Amino acid sequence: MAAFAALRPFPPSGGSGTAPELMQSAADLARSVLPIGMVAGQWTRRRPISWISLAAILISLFSLLPLAFIIWIAVQTGWETVSALVFRPRVGELLVNTLLLVMLAVPICIVLSVALAWLTERSDLAGARLWAWLSVAPLAIPAFVHSYAWITLVPGLHGLWAGVLVSVVAYFPFLYLPVAAALRRLDPALEDAAAAVGLGPWRVFRRVVLPQLRLAICGGSLLVGLHLLAEYGLYVFIRFDTFTTAIVDQFQSTFNGPAANMLAAVLVTCCFVLLGIEVLVRGEERYARVGSGAARQQQRTRLGRATLPCLLLPVITTLLALGVPFVTIGRWLVAGGADVWRLDEIGLALGQTLFLALAGALLATIAAMPMAWISIRAPGPLQRLLEACNYIVGSLPGVVVALALVTITVRIALPLYQTLFTILVAYALMFLPRALISLRASIAQAPVELELAAASLGRSPLKALWSTTIRLSAPGAAAGMALVALGIMNELTATQMLAPNGTRTLAMAFWAHSGEIDYASAAPYALIMVTISLPLTWLLYVQSKRMAGR
Repeated sequence: MAAFAALRPFPPSGGSGTAPELMQSAADLARSVLPIGMVAGQWTRRRPISWISLAAILISLFSLLPLAFIIWIAVQTGWETVSALVFRPRVGELLVNTLLLVMLAVPICIVLSVALAWLTERSDLAGARLWAWLSVAPLAIPAFVHSYAWITLVPGLHGLWAGVLVSVVAYFPFLYLPVAAALRRLDPALEDAAAAVGLGPWRVFRRVVLPQLRLAICGGSLLVGLHLLAEYGLYVFIRFDTFTTAIVDQFQSTFNGPAANMLAAVLVTCCFVLLGIEVLVRGEERYARVGSGAARQQQRTRLGRATLPCLLLPVITTLLALGVPFVTIGRWLVAGGADVWRLDEIGLALGQTLFLALAGALLATIAAMPMAWISIRAPGPLQRLLEACNYIVGSLPGVVVALALVTITVRIALPLYQTLFTILVAYALMFLPRALISLRASIAQAPVELELAAASLGRSPLKALWSTTIRLSAPGAAAGMALVALGIMNELTATQMLAPNGTRTLAMAFWAHSGEIDYASAAPYALIMVTISLPLTWLLYVQSKRMAGR
């Protein structure tokens, strides 16, 4: 009772106590009634951390299966066979194709995205908000639908430059989003100071603005590069060979032979090289400012006579990235007429797609919860190591994850081969980082004092976590689930290799019809995928605005 007497009393019902006072009183109550050694910091480190950390460790170790599989296969195959499969002309050709694709497409995406971001965020370009949304909208169109649209419009479009063109229009929004967000958050006082010492607009941008965009450019470039390495359908349409297309071809012809596994090993190495280059280029410079900065927005630059030439850039980009797909899909729908709308087949594909997307998103979100919790409540070396494991494995192409699970199930757990469990596990491994990022942001906004107060009322750690933090993080969990679901709906290679017999998602149905050159029958599936994805893309755009306080 002495502990209760020492407490500052709660304000009476209907009193004037503020929310911070109530929260502090709850925390005081928790500290008073918890046993010795179970006060706030120790409670979070001794009781819930034990099982949550264990869950996070187990999930992280499980997520390393694809990487461990590649290493294990290389060891089992033997150095002589590995060297014969890796050091051959075909692998050199694929490596040259991949390097040229990345070295050409990524810089073009950088220039295009930075130019569009500056025009929509820093200039007086007419309709800037509309052009900003249209610069994000191409994310709603799967990359293989972009390729389908271009190859049906220009049948002779093949080879490296075709791959660069379609890759740029499909993936540049991954760079535009972070660059535009970074431009919104920059302190205008820095640019004013540079202009005050006599620097012209171009030199201010080059010496002040561009260096502050380095993190956004590096992160966006990494995303684009990883997507280029992982993409399959886009390059099959335009007949451009990459490691991913070669791996799928080898798998289909030899059913998971050593050649496919060694190509996967080279592809994983390329992914790690990209990650290393991004770390080196990013550097360790400080980008945060001390203080709140200038309490005003940057004045937009007047384009003057350059308005019309500058307007051409977003117009042409929109026509290439959105106009071509929508016009092509519409043309094939008109050509096919009502016959292409086979509602029974479309309804079945839509139902299976939504089921897999929701089930996979739910599993990925549940798996991400322990890691997200300890990243906020118990940061430290273990947390950083586990989080890095999840992000590294999440960067692996879907075909590598699928190939690993195929081998494991066939050799060790044959009853699990091509089952619903296996395909959902693949989705969870591939898209776990998407759920983790959203959950971590939401848990950070849930006060730990609420968990302490719930525990002080006699609830177990699990029930206290469920009734407070998990419920408060529900909006972030929903956003993460939506991002994962979008990725699952557009996933093709892993679904083809792992889905149970009889599975036919929207992406698989589209691929089957387009593979038979029946482009009219493929058009309804492309339209439905884009229609489902557009609202989520709009949410991403709105969220990027909110993060910048707009």
